[in-house]
Amino acid sequence: MTTYAVTGSTGPFGRTAIETLLAHGVAPSSIVAVARTPAKAADLAERGVVVREGDYDRPDTLGPALAGVDRLLLVSGSELGNRVAQHTAVIDAAVAAGVGRVVYTSVQRADGTHLLAPEHAGTERALQASGLPHSVLRNALYLGVFTSRLDQAVATGAVVHAAGDGRVAAATRADLAEAAALALLHDDGPSSVRELAGEPFTYADLAAAFAEVSGAPVEARAVSAEELAGILAAAGLDAGTAGFVVALDQAIGAGEFDVTSTDLADLLGRAPAGLAEALRS
Repeated sequence: MTTYAVTGSTGPFGRTAIETLLAHGVAPSSIVAVARTPAKAADLAERGVVVREGDYDRPDTLGPALAGVDRLLLVSGSELGNRVAQHTAVIDAAVAAGVGRVVYTSVQRADGTHLLAPEHAGTERALQASGLPHSVLRNALYLGVFTSRLDQAVATGAVVHAAGDGRVAAATRADLAEAAALALLHDDGPSSVRELAGEPFTYADLAAAFAEVSGAPVEARAVSAEELAGILAAAGLDAGTAGFVVALDQAIGAGEFDVTSTDLADLLGRAPAGLAEALRS
């Protein structure tokens, strides 16, 4: 019987992946939920899922967490600047534990130059060097990053951005997590890299969708990177967060997240949720 492990199991992505495994008939006792704080996964344990402590920053916990695991979903960490070391610790533990395949949640165009690429590219290199069969899922940006601006856009009548006419092929976190679980279940053979993308849209498309859903007038207002940084600072964002938002918009404007691919739909066996569907839900 195959044993599946999912890291980051108490976060939204890991939770959805585990629910997908269960929905596809995997026995709870064949799923290992790896959690930094096992108590947060108590409800999974009550359902028969095996819960083990596993902390990316404490390599000594990772070997026991992966003991007896056949297939591992490595959900990327959220601590910018620390992720290559964290992920490499998990990969090393997977090698030592004899894991048969690793599925890793990377980012679209990890081989590109955008601000999110370097750490994911570093992890992809670590996977390649490990010799483990692996599936790299280069995940789209989350649609929620964009749809969460609905209330502000309706209140101000505008979506302010520094991305010009750039398009972003975002997708819902739920679809990406489901796809990751399906890759964990079914991927076999040589290592692979997939670019997971939704239907590309511009900020003008986003504003139009906001207007349609809300019934209020909303326009896309393009500004320079410097103007956007000033607007964000005036709104109370710290310099680091504002810089990240601006850099992300600049990457979108440069086409770094304009990806056309059917890989996500192929994994899901259906079209991924689009912008309008995500807003209505």
